[in-house]
Amino acid sequence: MKILLFAVGKTTTPYINTGIENYLKRVGHYIPVDLQVIPDVKATKALTEEAQKQREGTAMLAALQPGDVVVLLDERGREFTSREFSEYLDKKMIQGIKRLVFIVGGPYGFSPEMYARANEKISLSRMTFTHEMVRLFFIEQIYRAMTILRGEPYHHD
Repeated sequence: MKILLFAVGKTTTPYINTGIENYLKRVGHYIPVDLQVIPDVKATKALTEEAQKQREGTAMLAALQPGDVVVLLDERGREFTSREFSEYLDKKMIQGIKRLVFIVGGPYGFSPEMYARANEKISLSRMTFTHEMVRLFFIEQIYRAMTILRGEPYHHD
């Protein structure tokens, strides 16, 4: 199984980018994980929130493959502890999924078409984080899940 994280726009904060690169390298020893950047929608000031969500959704849908299992990172999604998330990933790996795609929406969330295409929604927290921080936190959680599954001393309950 390959895990992909789709996110709108580049990570521009240097220390967050360094953290993302660090955890992508670490998690690569366990499972293929890739961060795929969906280009920002141009001229957003002239667009309504709905129009921006539609354009971002169209770009995300175009990047998906037919067999992808799509999980939206959404504030109304299911919450996990780190152990529960590791069990969730373990079950997905056992199911023989080729590509598990997690998606971070743009600043206004997801279009109705994205919600319709999604297989599931999960939440990192009920709190709000910047889209750049979500990338770092989520990739770290994938790494943490892999160390939990291997019984390695990274996670402490």
